[in-house]
Amino acid sequence: MAMDSTALMDTYGRKLLDELQANARLSVAELGRRIELSPTATAERLRQMEEVGILHAYTVEIDREALGLEVMAFIRMSCNGPQYHRLLDFVQTLEEVRECHHLTGGDDLLLKVTTTNMSDLEALIEALLPYGTPITSVVLSSPVERRKYAVMGKLVTVTKKPAMRRR
Repeated sequence: MAMDSTALMDTYGRKLLDELQANARLSVAELGRRIELSPTATAERLRQMEEVGILHAYTVEIDREALGLEVMAFIRMSCNGPQYHRLLDFVQTLEEVRECHHLTGGDDLLLKVTTTNMSDLEALIEALLPYGTPITSVVLSSPVERRKYAVMGKLVTVTKKPAMRRR
């Protein structure tokens, strides 16, 4: 019987996710100590969270510049209907594409790309031209790179203004 993912998002589950986001390399025993569960219960909780899809992977972040990928850019792509699936197939073959998002509005896809230099970015843009219209923005800096998910409560950053009373 499959477990409901909401049952796993109790206080222990949220503490576990918070600890994993801070350091996914912690041992099961250390995770258990931090969230106040036994190692066995912690391991079982991890297994269940993986099974229902709350946890997808335990990964490492690599500094792209250390790999010589000096340029990061976002490319908005718009294309006509028949080209869409060809564009998707092509994008999946491109090593430079780090992320690809399907959008609403005037653009079809948003690509996050990295290249070694501006010449390589230009070549990538030219390779995309047969599939649609690319609009490129080069990233100068990233003041907020990757933020942890707020798992310990509701994320509330904007206070809703009270409705104005009509006369």
